[in-house]
Amino acid sequence: MRAIWKGHIRFSLVTIPIRIYNAIDNKQTVSFNLLAKETNNPVKYEKKDKVTGETLRSEDIVKGYQYEPGQYVLIDQEDFEKVKLKSTKVIEIEGFVDANEVHHTLFDSPYFAGPDGDVAAKTYQLLSESLRESGKVGVGKVVLRDRESTVLLTPHEKGILLYKLRYPDEVRSIKDVPNTDKDIELEAEQLKMANTLIDSMTKKFSDLKLEDRYNGALKEMIMNKIEGKEVVSFTEEEPEVVDIMTALKASIEQAKADKKPMKKAKKEEQETKKKRKAS
Repeated sequence: MRAIWKGHIRFSLVTIPIRIYNAIDNKQTVSFNLLAKETNNPVKYEKKDKVTGETLRSEDIVKGYQYEPGQYVLIDQEDFEKVKLKSTKVIEIEGFVDANEVHHTLFDSPYFAGPDGDVAAKTYQLLSESLRESGKVGVGKVVLRDRESTVLLTPHEKGILLYKLRYPDEVRSIKDVPNTDKDIELEAEQLKMANTLIDSMTKKFSDLKLEDRYNGALKEMIMNKIEGKEVVSFTEEEPEVVDIMTALKASIEQAKADKKPMKKAKKEEQETKKKRKAS
């Protein structure tokens, strides 16, 4: 795995040399090129003046900030230099907080942080284990590409996972979503059955089959096209909306039925093991 950034984690007087790696495998994403319909030649992107239609060169284009409809203030490179932050290659930990204090909506891109060399490995492991035992996460700042980013460090297996965080004022309030702020009186029986259903469907996260079905179907379709096979498609039907109590009762029965074959299989497996030991 190739590192994308090299620097240090620093908190108080402790400094740990690290390397940062992408945690997301972008190779799984299918991308397309735009082609001309008649010639199948690649399409060239051109920058044009929206009013005159004139094609522009890069040197003919400036940046502007729209402060009122149709009104712009021009910003040049010298203006950007005035607010440019110097990259120090250091993730400065501002403090450690309880993990549950950082809301999920603030989490952005995940990265792996690893020790830079054998000498840094021990201090790196010490930080990882300390975070795990304390239930804390580290929150710090780092300057990347002239901009300051807030990051979160959390233990992950034997290493450290680093998240780039959004700023709290970037996240909208769920109260702005229609019909979410109403105090609706729920029926006790419905709530009880809903909890029963959740209990019956409770599993380990690792047991859930999570995969991008669209991406898989997309790759299969592309391979079929390449091999000259017929491309087939399907449309998933919309689920039928039924009465809540009827749906809850049926769901609970289904969940119970799904668990029975698993229990039977486990019982048969245990009996088989006993027979093997006896022989």
